[in-house]
Amino acid sequence: MNPMKKTLSLLLVSAMSFGVFAGCTGGDPSPSPSGNPGADPSVAPSGDGFHMNLCIASQPQTIDPALNTAVDGGIMTQHMFEGLLKWADSGKEANGSEGTVNMAELVPGQAEKWEKTLNEDGTVTYTFTLRDDIKWWDGQPVTANDFVYSWQRLANPETAADYCYMIDMVKGYDEVQSSDPVDVSKLAVSAPDDKTFVVTLKNDNAYFLEVCAFPATLPVRQDTIEANGDQWTFKPETYLSNGAYKMTQWENNAKIVMEKNPEYYDYDKLGPQTITFSLMDNDNAMLTAYNANDLQFIQSVPVDELPALIASGEMKIVDYIGTYYVCYNVEKAPFDDWRVRKAFTLAMDSQYIVENVTQAGQVPATGFVPSGINDAEGAAGDFRTTGGDYWEAPTNEEIYKKNLEEANRLLDEAGYTDRSTFPTVTYLYNTADGHKAVGEALQRMWSDGLGVNIKLENQEWAAFLETRKNGDYQVARNGWIADYNDPISFLDMWYTDGGNNDAQYSNKDFDAAIDAAKAATDPAERMAALHKAEDIIIGQDWALGPIYFYTQKFMLKDDIQGVYYTPLGYFFFNNATKG
Repeated sequence: MNPMKKTLSLLLVSAMSFGVFAGCTGGDPSPSPSGNPGADPSVAPSGDGFHMNLCIASQPQTIDPALNTAVDGGIMTQHMFEGLLKWADSGKEANGSEGTVNMAELVPGQAEKWEKTLNEDGTVTYTFTLRDDIKWWDGQPVTANDFVYSWQRLANPETAADYCYMIDMVKGYDEVQSSDPVDVSKLAVSAPDDKTFVVTLKNDNAYFLEVCAFPATLPVRQDTIEANGDQWTFKPETYLSNGAYKMTQWENNAKIVMEKNPEYYDYDKLGPQTITFSLMDNDNAMLTAYNANDLQFIQSVPVDELPALIASGEMKIVDYIGTYYVCYNVEKAPFDDWRVRKAFTLAMDSQYIVENVTQAGQVPATGFVPSGINDAEGAAGDFRTTGGDYWEAPTNEEIYKKNLEEANRLLDEAGYTDRSTFPTVTYLYNTADGHKAVGEALQRMWSDGLGVNIKLENQEWAAFLETRKNGDYQVARNGWIADYNDPISFLDMWYTDGGNNDAQYSNKDFDAAIDAAKAATDPAERMAALHKAEDIIIGQDWALGPIYFYTQKFMLKDDIQGVYYTPLGYFFFNNATKG
């Protein structure tokens, strides 16, 4: 047989819609346009345009695109770097935003076009043609070799990138992971010339183009990383980026300042002269600064202020594809017993939490994958609707009472009929009034409903992420936002030894289901494998305790226009204007 080889031209003249919205090398740096290549990049120049000041989080754990795992770091890096594709303003109002922000859509970024080729052996090749006018902020051209280096660096186990698996669909990824010594050349990425970047996938992949816009796949400069090691992100002069903005200042635990990148190909379309990300974790301070016009955008406010701000319309609520949950350390007693984990999950009154604590339209969770995730390629079905509920949401007192009875029976069965023998449990959360309020509610529910002792402990954001990643906790607050519109974004992270597997979870049957999903070419077969994976981790092992499905809240000053947003959690301020 001589199977037919198909070539699909995907030259994008218009923007691509994202399905969720229906539901370097050497060389001297060239001078900047100012003609002053020796200017101190940490000093923001004067110029036209306004200065945007906002707060989305406290100190980020990292702003290395490959190493970042948090939404706040993702927002920052996507203002300073640009991938093969990027998120752009669709011009369509975001649901619930009342005209304040628009929806984002995927469009060409550093790549102006690409071709997708279905090969005889079942592999798929993407050939990206880069724009002619793309540069790093020091004036050096961005080349296809920059993408080769960056993707190889992401896949390299020595980089220790938690998100390395984001490109596990690329042919040769498994060989890179298992090679000794590490051989990144096995990854099927290449640069036939400076303007052509070629990627070969193991098989067709429904979300690959979204991965090409994901923060971990953003290009980084080989020379600055090799010269400065893991310190390259801390100084503006070594933090070489290719996006709309460049960093000019990072004041620890205070602010990160960015200014327009004069080498950016769409420089004339940029809005703010500078964007300052204030680094704060005190909700009262954030709201005070916002009311004093020191901040123009915030996401967190004191819990007791929230109802009035929503009622007045000052606080907007938009769609957000994510799950807020508790993470059990399944390797440490008493949470190494599935019965204990299930008991703690059933004892959480999620209805009370969303109605009386969070109060921003969240939906009680009865599974891990949230609503809004497609069930099959191009299908109208919803993965959560198809998968059903793993327990009954406590929408009334009678249901919660029944859940508590089952929870206490499970603790008895696990050997804790005398609750005094149950060890004191510490619940860990990152410092923020909202997380503290949820923690206090859980403390009461577990103490009153199960008769166990609960302590609360909080840590600053970066330290909290490190503690949770290392497994130095018993129960910790957690949240996961979709990286792309596919259920695997919520499931493959729990693969044995996965970089984001904070629960330290391992089950060979779960791993096999994820492997089957990634190997499947039939959409129905693939979704069946993913439903099986969720059945194992939630319905069988109860490794996680989902509480609610997110909504996104924010406050934006009335005189700011041009901000856009994706339900993956990213806000973009690069086109913002003030009027």
